[in-house]
Amino acid sequence: MRLCVLDQSTVVSGRSPDCSIRESLALARHCEALGYHRYWCAEHHNSDSQAGTAPEILIGAIAATTRRIRVGSAGVMLPHYSALKVAEQFRVLEAIAPGRIDLGLGRAPGSDGRTAYALNPNAGEAADHFPAQVRDVLAWTRGEKLVEGHPFRDVRAQPGGPTAPEVWVLGSSGYGAQVAAYFGLPYCFAHFITDGQGTAEALEIYQNTYRPSAKYPEPYAALCVWALAADSPAEAARLFTSRELWRLGRDRGVYTALPTPEEAAAYPYTEAERARIASMRERALFGTGEGVGDRIRALAEGFGVAEVAVLTTVHDAAARQRSYTLLARAFGLRAEDVSLAAE
Repeated sequence: MRLCVLDQSTVVSGRSPDCSIRESLALARHCEALGYHRYWCAEHHNSDSQAGTAPEILIGAIAATTRRIRVGSAGVMLPHYSALKVAEQFRVLEAIAPGRIDLGLGRAPGSDGRTAYALNPNAGEAADHFPAQVRDVLAWTRGEKLVEGHPFRDVRAQPGGPTAPEVWVLGSSGYGAQVAAYFGLPYCFAHFITDGQGTAEALEIYQNTYRPSAKYPEPYAALCVWALAADSPAEAARLFTSRELWRLGRDRGVYTALPTPEEAAAYPYTEAERARIASMRERALFGTGEGVGDRIRALAEGFGVAEVAVLTTVHDAAARQRSYTLLARAFGLRAEDVSLAAE
């Protein structure tokens, strides 16, 4: 099983959001040295919780400062943009790091409705044409002609080259699964967004409706989970309190900077909130590296996926790096270039 990283460039209390971008750059280099297979950057807008508004730029910076790890988007929210422009951006990224670029495509706004309108006044209508946009992105990124009769059939996405980005479809419902299956593309389900609701159904739709493609004759699925590893169960539980408080806000539609464990400890929880946290802890993946690793393996085996991407959000950047280190050890990861691990 391949182990990968999802990074939202989480904003944390007490540090300016721009620090989150630099922490992402450092974490990508750290995870490459540990032997992770992919590093994916998320896209969110107008959020006090996530600073990753432009994954295509962050991907370029990471690709230019790494040598082995695949780098990509999870994802580019396609209805905000021109399919041609997305294809051009990722053709440029492919030229920067040939054979290492992933283009994960999503349909969700990654923002509120007003912000989606600010990004593209036609975003609502564009979302209805997501499959057509995926079709066009595929042709342009692969250097192929668009379908017969297309008004832009003779338009090319430069720079051309012998390799092309690896295109994925991402989702948290059955819709994305259907699109991925139709085009014969790999599919990643956002298990962490739904708390596991709908995972089995979406993956079943993907498997049962999959249409083989030249590059992917068989369906290829991945799962994205939230997980946290620490040196002891007590330390993992302490670090997890930041996410507990943040999730209470998210459930009310309030997106704030991730609090410190100390801020979480001082918060005056109601009985209802304490009950919600108790339920949250039952499902959450946190603990020692071995314990969390075993639960991730069980999820992967249970859902029949070939890869798992791990999202870890903690206030302390060093604790986040430590979490990925412990998971890498639990899975026996090794960097393909051993010199990387010594740097």
